[in-house]
Amino acid sequence: MGAYVVRRVLIAVPVLIGITIIAFAILSLAPGDPIAALIAPEQRAAMTREQLASMRREIGLDGPVHERYVRWLGGVLAGDFGYSIKSGRSIVDELAPRIGPTLLLMGGSIVFAIVVGIPLGVLSAVRQYGRIDYVITTFTMIMISTPTFLLGLVLIYTLGVSLKILPTGEMQTAGKPFSPDDLIAHMVMPVAILGFANAAPLMRYTRAGMLEVLNSDYVTTALAKGLRERVVLIRHAFRNALLPLVTVIGLLIPELVAGAIITEQVFSWPGMGRLAVRAANDRDPSLMMGIVLLVAVTVLIANILTDIAYSYVDPRVRLAAR
Repeated sequence: MGAYVVRRVLIAVPVLIGITIIAFAILSLAPGDPIAALIAPEQRAAMTREQLASMRREIGLDGPVHERYVRWLGGVLAGDFGYSIKSGRSIVDELAPRIGPTLLLMGGSIVFAIVVGIPLGVLSAVRQYGRIDYVITTFTMIMISTPTFLLGLVLIYTLGVSLKILPTGEMQTAGKPFSPDDLIAHMVMPVAILGFANAAPLMRYTRAGMLEVLNSDYVTTALAKGLRERVVLIRHAFRNALLPLVTVIGLLIPELVAGAIITEQVFSWPGMGRLAVRAANDRDPSLMMGIVLLVAVTVLIANILTDIAYSYVDPRVRLAAR
């Protein structure tokens, strides 16, 4: 098992390097000049070419793309992630206070998706073509088809503006000391939006997996022997339907990252998503690369943990890894 984990980690290293190369190249080819985001247009018009070139050298934008990438990678390996050209703060100082809020939002959303998606998927499969199945399937299609930002705006207007039940944004009520109840109240809407968006495909996969297992001969045999339906569903059907769900849950992590960018903007959540939008608007290459690196590492770690979990769920993978 240890060798299997080591192989997965070694495979992730070149993948991570490839992601950073692609991201660095795309940022270099993106339209817009970071210098233009730093200084006013009239000030830039008054500067000479030599002054602009000197400014580019100071912020590390001089030289060919491959040389700049090597410099950036060397700094990362040495523990230096660079500085934000807009704020002047180190990338670590920019990212550190944003990681916690994003992990809190993503963690709450993935738990919400699992708690809601899997039981409803099982219920839909057990009641196939019944009224409950049609209701759950219709709800799932609506959630898959509706953009998260639209759902967020609807919830903000309904629960925040009209009914005034929940706060409409941020992590904490302005002017009030921190309290768990206040934090939970601020989390309800963004977690629900991200949670339902990821619970919907999880319902579909659970339903499909359960239907495939329920039609198996060993399930029919177990029922024919007189075993209770609940025992057959939990001990025989669900345990085998769980195998593909482990992979699906692991694949939800990139979806959560992408969804968090939009959701954090809608609800003014002070996380990585809002920081990424700010970095893009400021054309801040070092900050964008820091965000890309952190997100890529998170997704790769999630994939490795998914592979490890799958090996425990499916003994065939564990045996093949020896």
